[in-house]
Amino acid sequence: MIMNEMKDQVVVVTGGGQGIGASIVQRFLSLGATVVAIDLNESKLDQNANGTILSLLFLVADVTNRVQMEDSVATIIEKFGKIDVLVNNAGITRDSLFHKMTFEEWTQVIDVNLNGGFHITQLCQSEMVKNGYGRIIFISSRSALGNRGQSNYAASKAAVQGLSKSLAIELGKFGITVNAVAPGFIETEMTHAIIEKTGQTWAQLAETMKKRSVVEKVGMPEDIANAVAFFASKESGFITGQVLYVTGAPAL
Repeated sequence: MIMNEMKDQVVVVTGGGQGIGASIVQRFLSLGATVVAIDLNESKLDQNANGTILSLLFLVADVTNRVQMEDSVATIIEKFGKIDVLVNNAGITRDSLFHKMTFEEWTQVIDVNLNGGFHITQLCQSEMVKNGYGRIIFISSRSALGNRGQSNYAASKAAVQGLSKSLAIELGKFGITVNAVAPGFIETEMTHAIIEKTGQTWAQLAETMKKRSVVEKVGMPEDIANAVAFFASKESGFITGQVLYVTGAPAL
């Protein structure tokens, strides 16, 4: 994809203030799109602003709050008139072995990772149906296939995949595709925080993860952003209901 390939597109990215979300925002900006980054953390949005960019709008809002999502979508439509692409990236982890997990840890993850996606997607798809065009991309995870200490996170990400496949069936006739990108281990602030729990150095953790990848590298946020950009392109219109695992390895 080349610069200005998406200059007529309005892209909404939840959790766009840091990590994978911030990289997705920058990728779409590089393609000439108008991007709306939604995040609960205003300071993170400010840190990733990189100066004043006319094609970038920051909205501070909680994806779990229906009213705030309604207000956000109304603001986007009022300012830009449409929504072409939605990237459901907002997500959290509250890792714990299942027998130790609190119901609060369970519900927090489900609420952000799944229910948050419900609110913004339901609102955005309504606008896309009116226009007869749309691209919806969910950020899932390799953990959707199961991961020790992440039963809440795995359940939410597996549900996201089921949701994306169901929406693909419902929305295809309106010119809307729905797909999911499932990252493996990606170097972000979140994965750096794992060090605090394991007592490893980053170099030790990165080396362990490299050994699990046949390309012998740790994934970067840009790797996920590139996959998202593909699903968001007009050229991907015959691809829907798919899950793309971006893990650096063919075996899951």
